[in-house]
Amino acid sequence: MMEANFFERVYDIARQIPEGKVTSYGAIAKALGTAKSARMVGWAMNACHGRDDVPAHRVVNRLGLLSGKHHFDGTNLMQQLLENEGIKVENNQIVDFDKHFWQPKLK
Repeated sequence: MMEANFFERVYDIARQIPEGKVTSYGAIAKALGTAKSARMVGWAMNACHGRDDVPAHRVVNRLGLLSGKHHFDGTNLMQQLLENEGIKVENNQIVDFDKHFWQPKLK
């Protein structure tokens, strides 16, 4: 099943994001060689709930917005997880996004 394989490839990249860093759906899509599939990366991140091995909180949109935050349990869990790693969040957006951005290796 192509979709399951794609999701696993997304999770492989997400697991590489260092603590205290974030990346975007589009950056992951580009790293997989499927630059136009950012939305599918979002679906993969949404589907990984209950998997403690995938740091989904470190994946945000291209502007640094916590666009997936409503998929986390609790009101501000995504923000709390990021702040626990030293990333400041204001109004659902990462402060100094460029400083915290991690670029996955391109395939």
